[in-house]
Amino acid sequence: MAISRPRSRAIPLLPLLLLILLAPLIYSVSRMRLSWAPEQLPHPDSRKLPDALVLGPAAGQGRTDRLQCQGLKAVNKISLASEGKYSGELVSFVTVFTAYNSDPAGAGKMSSDVVTVGKHSYSKVERSMAILNTFISFIQVSMPTSKVIILTDPKSKLSINQGRATIFPIDGNYSRGNLMLQRIKSYIAFLELKFEKLDQVNSFSNYIFTDSDMVVVEDLGYIFKRYPHCHLALTFRNNKGQPLNSGFVAVRGTSDGISKAIEFFKKVLEAYNLKYMKASRMLGDQLALAWVVKSHLPSAFGKFSSPEIFTGEVNGASVLFLPCAVYNWTPPEGAGQFHGMPLDVKVVHFKGSRKRLMLEAWDFYNLTSELSDMLCLILKSGRTKYDF
Repeated sequence: MAISRPRSRAIPLLPLLLLILLAPLIYSVSRMRLSWAPEQLPHPDSRKLPDALVLGPAAGQGRTDRLQCQGLKAVNKISLASEGKYSGELVSFVTVFTAYNSDPAGAGKMSSDVVTVGKHSYSKVERSMAILNTFISFIQVSMPTSKVIILTDPKSKLSINQGRATIFPIDGNYSRGNLMLQRIKSYIAFLELKFEKLDQVNSFSNYIFTDSDMVVVEDLGYIFKRYPHCHLALTFRNNKGQPLNSGFVAVRGTSDGISKAIEFFKKVLEAYNLKYMKASRMLGDQLALAWVVKSHLPSAFGKFSSPEIFTGEVNGASVLFLPCAVYNWTPPEGAGQFHGMPLDVKVVHFKGSRKRLMLEAWDFYNLTSELSDMLCLILKSGRTKYDF
């Protein structure tokens, strides 16, 4: 009698093949899961912005039109002090500034927001004043005959004890959300007052309206001397969204120059109110500035990709267009193309979180008395985001 045996099940061929093919993938995924374990993640404190300068390579090395550095020594840049440059043009720098007081409830307590730069420690309010004082100090070094005029809220309790710097109160709304709009209004009010008094003085001063987080490293008076027929000067960059930077506007101090500038700023203010109030806190003024230029001189936008000086007429004013690369240079933060610092840079703009670097640069200059070496410090530190 035949004995029946249990029949063995054959393993389907397709699932077996899939298992063999997927085995390496399953192994690699398991390895990735292990590498992503929470204990392997960087500690949150390691992601904080650095509290000291971080020096990196000096970009632009080998290019004859870029600053060359060996360590923190400039190879191909001569300090302004040894050049003795002076255009002979009278220039006054005008900036809008107001101090925002911290929470009174925190008075007398040790702030966790204190930042130390060199031998000095600054609270949030103090560092803002330190930036303003550094702005003035650099102008006194590079353009010692120039005045600095600070347009501010009459209610603001500013105290400036720096030689040729003066406070000029102008009524207005200087709240944080309205400051960029108020800045244009303050410019107009200031120029109107200067226009009224022109016939009472024998000489006049040209004006450069700037942000206070800028460092002027060379005499800018020659702009007015070399381009005598221009009423205004603006700085441009190859940026489709914000091609004009409002942090630097030069105005010739003649009656014609001031009157043209007043009309120009009024056009910008009008565009701001009608089109860009939703961007009032940060970008409204720059968007309005670009809109006015585009409305009257659309051909200018085709020239912004090339860093060459050019002129054009905007609403009846002769406008000189200066490349930001030289007259409003900003150290790039992190990503993007970075070809170094132009050898003929005139103004360095410490936007956003670069402001600590501005104070560090002043400390370094005080140690070395060399503007050129200070530029190497900025160049090698400018790609890092700092704490203010």
